[in-house]
Amino acid sequence: MGYILVRILEMFTQPSNVLLGFSMVGAALLPWRRGSAWAVTLLLVGVGGLAACAILPVGTWLMRPLEDRFSQPQPMPAHVNGIILLGGAINLAESADRHMPALNIRAERMTAFAALARTYPHARLLFSGGNARLFSNGETEADVARKIFVSIGINPARMSFDAKSRNTHENAVFSFRLAKPKPGQVWLLVTSAADMPRAVGCFRAVGWPVIPFPVDYHTRSRGNPLFPGLVSGLQRTDWAVHEWLGLAYYWLRGWVPSLYPGPRKVDAGMRHGRSRRLLLTSHPSITSIARLRSV
Repeated sequence: MGYILVRILEMFTQPSNVLLGFSMVGAALLPWRRGSAWAVTLLLVGVGGLAACAILPVGTWLMRPLEDRFSQPQPMPAHVNGIILLGGAINLAESADRHMPALNIRAERMTAFAALARTYPHARLLFSGGNARLFSNGETEADVARKIFVSIGINPARMSFDAKSRNTHENAVFSFRLAKPKPGQVWLLVTSAADMPRAVGCFRAVGWPVIPFPVDYHTRSRGNPLFPGLVSGLQRTDWAVHEWLGLAYYWLRGWVPSLYPGPRKVDAGMRHGRSRRLLLTSHPSITSIARLRSV
């Protein structure tokens, strides 16, 4: 029941829905004299907010701090015990309807994971993603991911799949139960850069000191270009607000150890259990999946 309530609240806190709702209510009240003041106010807020997201880099301002919070490790670990990929890159409704995998704007998660699987051929592979929709059609992201990775040549014997997770908290809990990581093991966590603070916080909360490997950036490292467009501007704004509110909610629930999880200078989960400094600087994203038949 709590999960359903949260999903419903998400719809009413999504900036695009709020601004569109204000605009529609304001337009509906405009013919009424008694509601004219409210109508003008709602229209100004609604239409003005939509225009601001289309003209100003509002989404970039909100998303960049999230994407810049973690960087890919440099140098990369010489040995990796396992690689975790969080779901979110698969459109389940379209995949089921078309009977073939359909990916969304987070698709780089999949390609980066596949490339890492080739870079570390002896690492265990874990995909965590169920069905987060309120009205499930039965198929999960894990089901679709299995088809994708097998089709590009990844040995299914290396992979484990968590098909129960519906949110990032459950990703961490169920992945931990499935992988049963031992102290001193090195595990990479792959997900979108904007999602990484909340994801790392959840894994730390269950006692798993994973090494973040953020991918799928949607902002530039510098500069704030104007006129992102209505669709792109709202998309970034919705995503960023979802993450900021998610961090606050998870912190209140005790699912993350801090309100804004950040990098640690020393990670006790490095190889052989010895503390080793991570130089959190930029590293070229591994996205090529060419010649993956050797995985």
